[in-house]
Amino acid sequence: MKKLIILILFPFLLIPLGAKANENFSVEIEALTLVMDQYKVDAESNNELDKEDKEDKKPIYMALKQDECNATVEVTEKTGLEVVNTESFDVNVCLKEIYKVIN
Repeated sequence: MKKLIILILFPFLLIPLGAKANENFSVEIEALTLVMDQYKVDAESNNELDKEDKEDKKPIYMALKQDECNATVEVTEKTGLEVVNTESFDVNVCLKEIYKVIN
């Protein structure tokens, strides 16, 4: 009987945790969205590479929250296992500004 009660009540314990996930990661999600949109525009406007080279490169995005308005986003381009390019951006979500970090 105890197992049946626990089995019924267990899903209700998880629902409040899942509802707060979007609020906890809202800065990272917004920063990733801004950088992805900007990165896509830059990639389309850059005509130096052949179509074959563009198709092989796959960007990987990672965001780290700094505070309520700022996040750092790293974009890594890979071809298979080889890392081709890595770029970092400081993003101010409140002002919707993107600053490229020069290493």
